[in-house]
Amino acid sequence: MRSLTKVLEFVGKVGLLGLRVLTDSIRPPFEFAQLLRHLAEVGNKSLALVVVSGFALGAVMTLHTRSTLVTFGATAMIPAVQAVSFFVEIGPLVAGLLLAGRVGSGIGAVLANMRASEQIDAIESLSIDSFKFLVVPRVLACVITLPLLTLFMDFAGLLGGFLSEELTSHIAPALYFSRAFDHLHWSNFIAPTLKTAVFGFIIGSVSSHFGYSTDKGAQGVGEAATNSVVVSSLLIIVADVLLIKCIYFLFPDTAL
Repeated sequence: MRSLTKVLEFVGKVGLLGLRVLTDSIRPPFEFAQLLRHLAEVGNKSLALVVVSGFALGAVMTLHTRSTLVTFGATAMIPAVQAVSFFVEIGPLVAGLLLAGRVGSGIGAVLANMRASEQIDAIESLSIDSFKFLVVPRVLACVITLPLLTLFMDFAGLLGGFLSEELTSHIAPALYFSRAFDHLHWSNFIAPTLKTAVFGFIIGSVSSHFGYSTDKGAQGVGEAATNSVVVSSLLIIVADVLLIKCIYFLFPDTAL
């Protein structure tokens, strides 16, 4: 019973924080300078990790897929399987988990450190809304950049799959990419990509909650970083299941 109470309390606090982020994000003054700084921090510094991971996953997936499809004489379907699997599920989910690990821990640790060193109190003593100044730009940066990073991961995975297949079968680039996109619909591309904005909101809100509300001093910095990654990753997986059901409901004929 105590564990359930703690879970419900956590859900309530994160939900209220997320609601406050939504209301503060449309209320002036707008912290554009802070938002641009965090967009560069979240997006630019995560790009290399996302692209390399996507490329490696694409190459490995093609190798495994080929060994299976060769048995059934269906090697012509390798590009389509690669594209559909990446655009529909692998790209969005892996990009979300990577961002939770790289960005979530950073947000939690930075905010917790600012709370422990009383920097947040100093900001508030200057009559600055510390929540709007520190939390809102970080959450919005995660929401905006994660769909873009997902696109980079998708196409990096497709490129890795092509190079892996080209080394094996010497397939022409035009033929590979033509087969890859033949079985894709807009619902297979837009909806799964946009759902990562929800993942970004989860990462930013959960990480900000652990960092901004910590009261354990220096010890809370490490706990905030660890909890941000673990809880964000878990909630992303749960949200992914729910969002997939929503996509099936909205696009029953074309969703895969």
